[in-house]
Amino acid sequence: MDNLINNMSRREAVKRTVTGLGIGLMAMNANAAEMKHSTDENSPTLLQKGAKSLRALAQRLAAAPRRRDFKTVPMILTSPDQWDNEALHEVLHYAGGPKQVWDNTDLESPWLNLMRNAMNAQIWSFHHPDFLTVSATHGSAHIALYDDYLWQKYDFSKLTKGKQKTNSFILTPPEASANPEDFNNSEGPFSPHDNSIAVLQNRGAVFLACHNAVWELTMGLHAKGQNPDNLTHPQMAAEFTNHLIPGVILTPGIVGTIPQLEMAGFQYIK
Repeated sequence: MDNLINNMSRREAVKRTVTGLGIGLMAMNANAAEMKHSTDENSPTLLQKGAKSLRALAQRLAAAPRRRDFKTVPMILTSPDQWDNEALHEVLHYAGGPKQVWDNTDLESPWLNLMRNAMNAQIWSFHHPDFLTVSATHGSAHIALYDDYLWQKYDFSKLTKGKQKTNSFILTPPEASANPEDFNNSEGPFSPHDNSIAVLQNRGAVFLACHNAVWELTMGLHAKGQNPDNLTHPQMAAEFTNHLIPGVILTPGIVGTIPQLEMAGFQYIK
């Protein structure tokens, strides 16, 4: 009787182990499927089929953390946790190519149009689907990287002399929903109708933000008394940092980051 009981106990233990393994495998498969679904959702939808390296970069950038909970920030950043170091690392170590960085300083210049044209020629004329274009953004162009909350709170329309009431640079035009297979559609997602940060990001372009631009703009606003919450300058700079638009990568300073990009093989466009 004791042997029978022991045999039954062993069989039950094996059964439970197998069942547990099965449940574990099911959970692992479910997690893997969920991770794949999440990764796919984070992939820009206007990438070309052959852009394997660019798609992988986009997925890594989507997973890289962006710290947006600063209370204060100093004038000069000295620690990687003060900027988006992991995301910037991914850009600097991008294995695909070619790679191009634009020194974008003027909000009213055709900066987005030039980036779009470069992407179109590299992808379809020279057949480089993994071409990566990066905006090293500072100067007046930098205000395009802030969300509408900040635009309204600090009345950024004054900085554009009333030309921009809201941040239209981050809107997705209706033309972006046209069939991406028809890349020569003059009103499609690759046309001049889609010179927007949102659309270019959806094509794999990367926009870098500048801490120095944050510091200097807030310094000017603070000096003018344009400070509705009576923040200190370091607090205001932190607020601006916290309201950068999604996908943007904060650097410790664009002018100092451009040499890093050049050393990593990026072609510099002034």
